[in-house]
Amino acid sequence: MEDFVERSLELARSDDHVPPEDLPEDRAERQIERLRELVAAHARRYYVHDAPLIADAEYDALYRRLERLEDAFPQFEDPNSPTQRVGGEPLDEFEKVRHPQRLLSLQNAFDAGEVREWYDRCLRGLADTPFEDAAPPALAAELKLDGLAVALTYENGRLARAATRGNGRVGEDITAGARTIQSVPLRLPVPGARRENGTAPPEGPERMEVRGEVFMRKSRFEQLNERLADAGEKPFANPRNAAAGSLRQLDPKVTARRPLSFFAYGTGPIEGDPHPDAQHALMRWLGRMGLPLEEHTARFDDLGEAIAFCERWADARDDLDYETDGVVLKIDDFRRQEALGFISTAPRWAVAYKFPAREATTRLTDIEVNVGRTGAIKPEALLDPVDVGGVTVSQATLHNEDYIRERDIRVGDRVVVKRAGDVIPQVVRAVTEERSGDETPWQMPRQCPACGSELKRLDDEADWFCFNGECPAQFIRLVEHFVSRGGMDIDGLGEKLAVVLVEEGLVEHLSDLYRLSEADLLPLERFAEKRAANLVAAIEASKERPLARLLFALGIRHVGRTVAEDLVANYPSLNDLAHSSKKELEAIDGIGSVIAESIADWFAVDENRRLVDDLRRLGVRTERLPREAPADESSDDDDALPLAGRTLVLTGSLPSGRTRREATDAIEAAGGTVTSSVSGNTDALVAGENPGSKLDEARERGVPVWNEAQMEARLEGKREEA
Repeated sequence: MEDFVERSLELARSDDHVPPEDLPEDRAERQIERLRELVAAHARRYYVHDAPLIADAEYDALYRRLERLEDAFPQFEDPNSPTQRVGGEPLDEFEKVRHPQRLLSLQNAFDAGEVREWYDRCLRGLADTPFEDAAPPALAAELKLDGLAVALTYENGRLARAATRGNGRVGEDITAGARTIQSVPLRLPVPGARRENGTAPPEGPERMEVRGEVFMRKSRFEQLNERLADAGEKPFANPRNAAAGSLRQLDPKVTARRPLSFFAYGTGPIEGDPHPDAQHALMRWLGRMGLPLEEHTARFDDLGEAIAFCERWADARDDLDYETDGVVLKIDDFRRQEALGFISTAPRWAVAYKFPAREATTRLTDIEVNVGRTGAIKPEALLDPVDVGGVTVSQATLHNEDYIRERDIRVGDRVVVKRAGDVIPQVVRAVTEERSGDETPWQMPRQCPACGSELKRLDDEADWFCFNGECPAQFIRLVEHFVSRGGMDIDGLGEKLAVVLVEEGLVEHLSDLYRLSEADLLPLERFAEKRAANLVAAIEASKERPLARLLFALGIRHVGRTVAEDLVANYPSLNDLAHSSKKELEAIDGIGSVIAESIADWFAVDENRRLVDDLRRLGVRTERLPREAPADESSDDDDALPLAGRTLVLTGSLPSGRTRREATDAIEAAGGTVTSSVSGNTDALVAGENPGSKLDEARERGVPVWNEAQMEARLEGKREEA
C-alpha cells in the first residue's frame, strides 16, 4: 500500500518542468497508462470505499497531469480513461440493445409462509434429479435495492456496453451515461482491487456481463433535490426516480453531475476463464475483481435462518443510506439452479421477499400548522387514516409553503403518503388526475397559532417564523428536542411526557428538568415509584453527556451535531464559547457568517446565559471531554481512554441488541473511531450476527475480528481478549 501511495505522489510531481507535448511518444504512452491506473484506483478508494489514501490536492494533480497528457497525445484516446467520466456529446436517442440472455423478473413472497412455499417447490423440483438425496440446498441472501437494473458488458477487461433491463429481452444503450458513474469500473480487474491470501485479483474473462443496480444514496438524493430547488427546477419524488431519470439522460454531462452509485448482484453470460459455481462465492469473486457490492450478503444452510435475516432487515432497512424494498433469496448452487430452470418470466430458484409497503394513497382532509422549537412554522397534513407499511397514518408532514405550492397540493386532494421508519410520514404528491374540482388551494396563515404573534419569512428561508420568545409551543418543542436521543438522550422521557411536564408547570426552563424529584413525578398519571425512580436516575445520568451533545440539545438555530462538534473542538467550555465574538466564530472552518451570528445572538440573551450557569450549578457537564479536544491537546489523556487512536468497523447485529449508534457512541467515548469500510488503517472489525462482506475482507486483510464480548472487554480497558 505504501508503494502504491509513493508511486502516486512521485508521478503526480514528476516532469512538472517538462511540458507534456515535449515528452517522447513512447514515454508519454507509458505515463498515460500508469496515470489511468492510479487515478482509477484512487477514485475507487474515494467514491466506493470512502477511504482515500492521498489528499484531494494530490489526486487533483494526478488527474490534471493525465488530462494534459491526453490532450497532447490524442492518438492514445481511450473511452475507458477516468477522465472520460465527465460525459461526452448529447445523444439524439438511445439505441436499442438485445440482451444475449434475458434479464428476468422475480417471483415475490410477502411473508415467511410464502417463502417456505417457494422453498418447498424448489425441493419438489429437485426430485428425480442428481440432487434428490443430497442435503437441502443452501441459500444466498442479498438485499434488493430499489434502483434501476442494468447490464454491463466487459470485453477483455474493458467496459464495452451498458444497457437498461428494458423488457428483459431488449433494453436501451446507456453506455455514455454509465461511464460517468464513479463506482462503475471502466476496467477489470480494477486497479487496487482486493487481493486474497496475498495473490493478485482474478483476471477478467474475455467477455462477461455484470448485472447490477444503479441507485442514488438517500443522503445524496436530498442534496440533489436542494440543488434543483435552488436552481428553480422540479425536485424528484424519491431516490429511485432520481436514479432512473439521471441515468436515462440523452446528455451524459447531466448524468455526470448526478450522484449515482452502482452495486453488482450477479452475472449474465461469461466467456473465457472459469468462475465460481455458487452465488455467494460468485459475489466474493466479483468483489475481488473490484466490482462494488452491497455488503449485507449472507449464505444460509437453514431456511429458518434465511427467513430471520429477511425479517430483521424489514425492521433495520432505515439504517441504510439507500432504499431497499426486500431481500432476494437464491438457491446458492448454480447446478441446482440449472436443474430447477425457469418459468416464463422468472427463475424458479429465486424469490424476492418484499418488505411491507411504505406508500399508500388517501384523502388530505385539512392542513394545520405547528410551531417548532426555533419558531419555524411547519404545515402538517390531516389525512383519512391509512395503513402504510403496517402503521396507521393520519398525519403527515408537508415541509413548508414552497413544498406545497411547487407540488400543487390542495385540501381535498387524494395524495400519496410515504413512511420511512421512525421518521414522520410525508405527503409525496397529489394524485391530480383524480381531482373533482372541489379541492381548494391552501394559504400559510399570517399569525402564530399558539400565541397570535405576526409570522415573518426571512430572506433565503423556506419557513415562516414566530419570533415571540414567550411562545409556549416553542418551549414544548425545545424540551422534546433537549431530551431526545440525539440530544441529552434521557431514557423514559419522550415527547408526550415532555408536554405533560411543561403543561403541569413542573418544567418552565430547561434546567428545571434537573430539579425534578420522585415526589414531583408520582402525582402524574401512570407514574409509580419504580418509573419515577428510573426517570430521575436517567436525568441524573444525562449530566455526563459529552459537551457537544449538550450544545446541540440547547436548540441554537443552525447548530446541528456536526457544528456542535466543531465548536467544542475549538472551545473547551460553554463559558468560553459564550464569550466568543462573531468574528472569532467565523474563523472556524465550517462556521459561516449565518451560523456565527445565530450563536452570538443566542449567547447575547441574558436568559440563555442564566440557563448555562444554572445547568453548570446543577452538575451538568459544560466542559468538553478529553476526546472532544483537538488531537494535539488530547494526546496527554490518551492513556486514560482504552481505545484511543484505534479505528474500528462494525458489521452485523450485536447479540445484546445494542444498536449500531449505541455501539458507535461507546467506542467514541473510549477514544476510538468508527469507519464504514475495512482498510489498511482498520485496527479491528467488530462482527455481530449475520455479518456482511466486511468480515471476508477483514480476514483477507488479516484485520483482527472481535465479537461483542471482546469489544466490551476493550471498552472496559481490559487488554486480554474475551
